[in-house]
Amino acid sequence: MRPIRGLAGWALACLAAIAPVLALAPNLALAQAQVPVAQGSTPPDELAPPVKHQALFFARRLTGYLPVRDGTQLRYSVLLPQGKGPFPVIVNYSGYDPGSIGGAAYMDDNTAMSVNLDRTLVQAGYAVVGINARGTACSEGQFEFLARSYGEDGYDAIEWIARQPWSDGAVGMANWSWAGMSQLATASERPPHLRAIAPGMPLGDARLDSWFPGGVPAPGFVDGWWGYLHSRWDAARTSARAEGDQRCLTQIATNERTAEAGRVPAILIRHPLRDDFIEIRNMAGRTGRITVPVLSMEVFQDEAVISRMGYFQETLDPSRLWYVQTNGAHDVYAALRFRQTLIGFFDHFLKDKANGFESTPHVQVWIESTLKGPADGLFENLTPGIAFAHATYPLPVTPLALALSAGGRLVQAAAGTGAPDHFAYPMRGPGVNTLFDKDNWEPLGPDWQRGTLAFTTAPFDHDLVAYGPASADLWVTTGIADADLQVTVTEVRPDGQEMFVQRGWLRLSDRAQDAARSTALRPWPIDRPETMAAMVPGVPALARIEVQKFAHAFRKGSRLRLWIDTPSQYGGNLFAPQSVPTQVEVLHDADHPSRLIIGTVPDHSLHDVAVPAAWPACGSVLHQPCRPDPLMPASRP
Repeated sequence: MRPIRGLAGWALACLAAIAPVLALAPNLALAQAQVPVAQGSTPPDELAPPVKHQALFFARRLTGYLPVRDGTQLRYSVLLPQGKGPFPVIVNYSGYDPGSIGGAAYMDDNTAMSVNLDRTLVQAGYAVVGINARGTACSEGQFEFLARSYGEDGYDAIEWIARQPWSDGAVGMANWSWAGMSQLATASERPPHLRAIAPGMPLGDARLDSWFPGGVPAPGFVDGWWGYLHSRWDAARTSARAEGDQRCLTQIATNERTAEAGRVPAILIRHPLRDDFIEIRNMAGRTGRITVPVLSMEVFQDEAVISRMGYFQETLDPSRLWYVQTNGAHDVYAALRFRQTLIGFFDHFLKDKANGFESTPHVQVWIESTLKGPADGLFENLTPGIAFAHATYPLPVTPLALALSAGGRLVQAAAGTGAPDHFAYPMRGPGVNTLFDKDNWEPLGPDWQRGTLAFTTAPFDHDLVAYGPASADLWVTTGIADADLQVTVTEVRPDGQEMFVQRGWLRLSDRAQDAARSTALRPWPIDRPETMAAMVPGVPALARIEVQKFAHAFRKGSRLRLWIDTPSQYGGNLFAPQSVPTQVEVLHDADHPSRLIIGTVPDHSLHDVAVPAAWPACGSVLHQPCRPDPLMPASRP
């Protein structure tokens, strides 16, 4: 069997963890709203090209244990390029299996990150160093996810690497997901020899980016992740057995026992709200300390960590930030198109090459990205259908306000008209991208219209490129103290297909906003226990719902639609909404102007970029599936 790699594996493990619970507890909705999971989907390892034993691409491999300030020793593995050296160094640091790169499992492509990316770095003259976090795989210490010691250990590792004879003292960090979080944590500690970082798809603020998006619990993801984590330690064990490394094998056995104390689901049971313990895991609260150049990659429809990332980019010096954003999946950091930018970035800031990278646009946006042509590894052939850029960060946008109005209309007006609309709660909305062999919408149930509201624009009379976060500002009433809302933005095409664009969520008791950080396009919940407030039955309250960052070309003739319903499943995120039945009412009169506000890219910012006249084929745009428009009579069940 081929290895389950990346966060797709995390999400699949999540499905496996939750499905037995739902099967054995049909009355679970009495405690929390059920979120069914997909059955029978192909494991993500079957999506990758057939795995073959990797050809040796490094000149020499070194392994051992490096000490950090409290004496704990972390397992490392070094892949050295051809040549005499010393070499600039790229670090992969996480709790998966980086301390075993180059080992037997790794050479069979059984690793969390990309062997092909490491090969490219080594062939470009970089030493690649993998380091396991404390308490994971072969490393000593007590596991504690994203503790302050994580960044401190990273600091010590960077400085240790800089002193080694095979290192020239110029150190960078690369990779995504947990290995992206390590870069934020380490760079915030300012190790002197760290020259540049390239974090992809991290949790900037673990609570709002994964554990409780919009304040809504999403426990399925972290439950499943624990199984995926242990599969990575199994890979490290395979390599250790092949090498006769008894120290590593003994430590893995110890860590499997002691790590349970730091298991994330157990932590969230003890810390269900944002207290000081959880705030430590808000790395975006410290990223303002980062002074090195940063190449950030972000995926709009990320099925693992959503696209929020704590908005850590806003805390950085914009002149030292380069930002690549695309539609697609969590693991597209492996894309060859991005790899070209990555090598140019490191060559400039680690090797001091005069390659012109400093003139690269600081914002690159790829939309309608598809997988085209052959590839040696998963997602390497990611190809954008439309790409545009901006010289400086941030890319400017113009807000467009669309008011909810009578008859399910979205109109360009200050406020809508008509009596309130309502839906039955908690009838969950359809899941999106619940399968991992095919992007998809879940089928609608026979009584689905009772549990949702839809508001749709008239056909656009010109092409419109939307970009950035959006805000669904809804005036609502409920009959209970709390409820959870989900909004979904779609494009309704003239061919009768409806295409997924983006989603957002909010727990109504967590609706208080930070006025200093909120904008018209992005609500920012205070998200502290002392500001949470129950709904007063029957009394309207303004609920500003953050629609996650996205970019999308709405062509002339298309319509934009906003759905409002109960949180369901989004990729690997399995939400557990409040379950007490009620009726949620959405007001949209002059006194309660409910509206959706999106950012639009001005034509002058697109320069010579033209939106192709033809719509992309449904099923081709990564993680943006189509379905027949359910509001067309012929499409209704």
